[in-house]
Amino acid sequence: MTAEKAPFASFDSQFQDNATVGFEISMESYTLFQRFLSSECGIRLGDNKRYLVANRLAGVCRNAGMRSLDQLINKLTAGSLSQSVVTEIVDAMTTNETFWFRDAAQFLELNDVILPELAGNRNLTVRIWSAGCSSGQEPYSISIAIDKYNRNHASNALTKVQILATDVSESILKRAISTQFSEFELCRGLDIESRSRYFSACHGGWGLDSKISSRVHFRALNLRKPYATLGHFELIFCRNVLIYFPDDLKRDILTRMARSLNPGGYLFLSSTETLPSDLGFFELVKGRPVRYFRRA
Repeated sequence: MTAEKAPFASFDSQFQDNATVGFEISMESYTLFQRFLSSECGIRLGDNKRYLVANRLAGVCRNAGMRSLDQLINKLTAGSLSQSVVTEIVDAMTTNETFWFRDAAQFLELNDVILPELAGNRNLTVRIWSAGCSSGQEPYSISIAIDKYNRNHASNALTKVQILATDVSESILKRAISTQFSEFELCRGLDIESRSRYFSACHGGWGLDSKISSRVHFRALNLRKPYATLGHFELIFCRNVLIYFPDDLKRDILTRMARSLNPGGYLFLSSTETLPSDLGFFELVKGRPVRYFRRA
């Protein structure tokens, strides 16, 4: 979920009025689904989202051969659906709004301040976590930023870097792992120089250079679940992921992320997000012109 799992981030022309003909949801079933999504993903749906949920689940319902959304939801909450259908439901309830070098000021701060600092420790294997990586643009942007930094700072290059990219959606991770992107996706945030240097034409789109993708390793992960086994990091990107979570879950996730950061490590949220006022693990860093957080 950056880069970017966001429930109902957009409602566009793909959702036509006839998409839900015969696929209405009773209020009783909708209440059950609200509880499921909150428990499974931490996302709390308002009572006014019933029509949008029906749009999102109509296709799943058809694919699963169910007569109605009420039947689908009843089987879901009874635990009688296959894991593949449950996964499809979760995927349907999140959109993946992301693009290259999103929030460019943060990437400038990464290049000008954070990467030189990390490169100063030659014995350090720099570990970076992209939480909610969506279709891969965020972690691959980080990898491109590192390559650009190294080309411009050969005497102080980052030679040992590992980027972990996680997302709750297994289907979106498959897209990210493919390293192939459409012309439209490349137009969102990439300059001409980066396109020509790091991408080459392939069947059906554009393929990312392996020297960029080789730094990035993907893993399915629900942020509600334990992730202590991921190890520790120097830098975490968790942008536009927590904004739809309730405050108590947000505080829990950020507390556990703090424990996953090495002392002095950095956390980037989106430019519109702030930390809970009573979360004492971080110090505010005021960059140019970005604000981010350092592990105390």
